[in-house]
Amino acid sequence: MSIHPTAIIDSKAELGADVVVGPYCIIGPDVIIGDGCWLQHHVTVCGPTKVGQRNRFHSFCSIGQQTQDLKYAGEPTYLEIGDGNCFREFVTVHRATGAGNVTIVRDNGNFLSYAHIAHDCDVGNNVIFSNNGTLGGHVVVGEFAVLGGLSAVHQFCRIGKHAITGGCSKIVQDVPPYMIADGNPAEIRGINLVGLERRGFAPDSIRILKEGFRILYRAKLNTKQAIEEIRSNLPETSELKELIQFIETSQRGIVR
Repeated sequence: MSIHPTAIIDSKAELGADVVVGPYCIIGPDVIIGDGCWLQHHVTVCGPTKVGQRNRFHSFCSIGQQTQDLKYAGEPTYLEIGDGNCFREFVTVHRATGAGNVTIVRDNGNFLSYAHIAHDCDVGNNVIFSNNGTLGGHVVVGEFAVLGGLSAVHQFCRIGKHAITGGCSKIVQDVPPYMIADGNPAEIRGINLVGLERRGFAPDSIRILKEGFRILYRAKLNTKQAIEEIRSNLPETSELKELIQFIETSQRGIVR
């Protein structure tokens, strides 16, 4: 380990092998930091928080602070962070609300400056949050999703896997997987074609998703009718199954 002499580390914190703690960092009690993590300077980590391996925290990150939820009464809540994430300057990630509840950030995310992950969120693998991308409480973000700069996601919404939001978007309902949501309030503009191509989706899969988008958003059908039309007329690909399941399990409704 390499610990700068100005850093303050509580005796009840646990640090793994090859951890680097820079100047003026503060690590509180009940914090576990895995092997190979790097804290640049002026990083604060509060517990109870468990951080996996090879995470990078740039200057002035605030990780594991208590929830901002006004009904929080001091009960024990948690934050769990997986492996290989990068948290840039001034990123904030909060613990959950409610005794025993957990905020989860999984693996290989890239969270740019001033991004915020609120209480009780569940953030999937390989996501990107652009500068000032923010989540309200209880938001679920699927793998490979991209949150545009200055986007804000309302509490209890979901962002589907491989979806992307445009900059300055206001998200107040669920964004289905594979889609582009943009605007204030956001509307679905099309499928995330560039993202899907970059991640190696087969041309036939993309073509079928395009047709599913056309039925769902351009055919002047309500959501139930559109799903019936997709099931009747399109091949049952894994992507369409994911899309339909996401829509049918939505509690807030989907962005239209």
